[in-house]
Order: sequence, then structure tokens, then C-alpha cells
Amino acid sequence: MGMKALICGISGQDGSYLANFLLSKTYQVWGTSRNCENTKFENLTYLGIKEKVKLISMVSNDFGSVFNALKNIAPDEIYFLSGQSSVGLSFDQPSETIQSFTLGILNVLEAIRVLQIPVKLYHASSSECFGDIGLSAADENTRFHPLSPYAIAKASAHWLVVNYRNAYGIYCCNGILFNHESPFRPIRFVTKKIISSANRIARGSSEKLNLERVDIARDWGWAPEYVEAMWIMLQQSKPDDFVIATGITRPLKDFISIAFSYFGLNWQEHIIVNPSLSRPSDLIWSQANPDKARIILQWESTVDLETTIKNMCDAEK
Repeated sequence: MGMKALICGISGQDGSYLANFLLSKTYQVWGTSRNCENTKFENLTYLGIKEKVKLISMVSNDFGSVFNALKNIAPDEIYFLSGQSSVGLSFDQPSETIQSFTLGILNVLEAIRVLQIPVKLYHASSSECFGDIGLSAADENTRFHPLSPYAIAKASAHWLVVNYRNAYGIYCCNGILFNHESPFRPIRFVTKKIISSANRIARGSSEKLNLERVDIARDWGWAPEYVEAMWIMLQQSKPDDFVIATGITRPLKDFISIAFSYFGLNWQEHIIVNPSLSRPSDLIWSQANPDKARIILQWESTVDLETTIKNMCDAEK
């Protein structure tokens, strides 16, 4: 039968690409959604794998739901990717965001502890946990200083994983992923918003794209190759935490310019900077040091920003 993996949050960007990757490794793949009957799983359909995975309903902040899922499936590996994924939306929905991440991973950890099943757990931590550390490159030893409800939730969940690993000997890892993009990004993400607007303008739309600021800088990677790093973490002899990133930080202006140029447009003619859209607090500069992943996991990003944007623009047509 091969290895059995459970992906919590399989309908999202990372969950869909991870399912596709694990299927290529001959895994039996299970995936969860809050309500499978009302979830379209469009990403899985796009990848042509919806019929190849087993889908179940599971509410991660309900311990009974999580316990029953793990007991019935008995997976070899669990990938916890579910939760409210937007930093901006977390300011409007702080309670939902914190519960979906923190209570969700706590329930998974507790279910593993109670059931005493020999499972390996990957948890999706986040670069947002670091907050504003100036122009320094964050690594696994950099202190957290979260600036949003999203980041606070991710930081809390991160330390729960570390605690259960140390206290109970559970094999669980944190993947501290920096920004990673793909055509599966929802429209609420600024990268998708930029590319979709540029495409519509190129097709004749007279709209202007309103952005709160263009001076932020991020380490942007290609999501399909980041899911491989998740899998590699669980193949190690002992669990650990890893920063996953390209190691190259670029300003949002570069992203905008490349995307609009792809469609033959000058971005400065179509962008309006509207500070009133700004979040209560925002991270300006984000930089990573992924050396540990390169050395120990022997994983390194190979897709640059230009290629990532081209792939997203190609899919937009």
C-alpha cells in the first residue's frame, strides 16, 4: 500500500501541490476540509488528482473530529497546513485566525499523544513570526516578534510543536516558510491581485490598481518546490525546524514592474498608492537565511522571482 499521508488543508495552494508531489512518490493521500461536500477542491481538479486522493471532513479546532480522523486513518505522516491564511484578514478576524492555527495544531498534537501512533508531523510555521528585524536575515535562531494576529497565531502554534517534541518525544517539525507564490494564490493576496489586474488592463480595462504601499520587500519563492522541502523534513532521522526561502529579498516594486511588463504595460500608469488601505501594523522588510535547509536537507530554491511571476502570468491568460 505504501506510505499514508494526511494533509490538513488539502484544498489550499500548498496542500494541493503537496498532494500532487506525494502521489508522485506513490503515497496514499488523504486530505481534510471543514466540509468536503461543500468544498469544490478546484486546485485538485486543475492538477487532475481529485479522484486520486481520499477526502474527509475534519474540523481542526474540534478535538473529537481530529481524534477520530487520526484514529481511523492512522497516517504515517501528517501535514498541518490548514487555517486562515491571510495576514490582512487576520486583523478583521483575529479570533478565527488564532483558533484555526493554535487550537488546530494543539488538537493534532494531543491526538497523536493520546493515540500514541508512530506518526511524523509537519507544521506550517511562518516567516511572519519574526516581525520587523530590520535588514537582518532571519534564521532558525532569530527571536520572534509577531506584528499581526496571524503572526501571533503562527508563533503560538510553532512553540506548541517545539514543546510537544521536547516534552513527549513526538516527531514534529516546523517549516518556517517565507512567501511562496503560484497561480493557486487567492485574489486577496497582493501578488495575485497585481497579476490579475495587469491582465485585465492589458485586455482593455480602464481600472486602476489600488495598493496600500509599494515599498515593502519580501523573499518570494515558487510554491510547488517548497512542498518538497516539507516532505524532506519528515525523512530526516530526527525532527527539527527549518527556514525555507530563496535567500533573496526583492521589493514589491520589482514584482509589480515584472508582472506589468509581461503584459506590455508601464505599472506607474496603472497603480494608485492609497495609504488608507494600510494594515494597523505591517512588516516592511523580510529577509531569510536558508543555509540550514541547504546543508542538512540538501534543499535549495531553484526558481527565481522572474520565473515565478512568468508562471503566474502564463496561467492567468
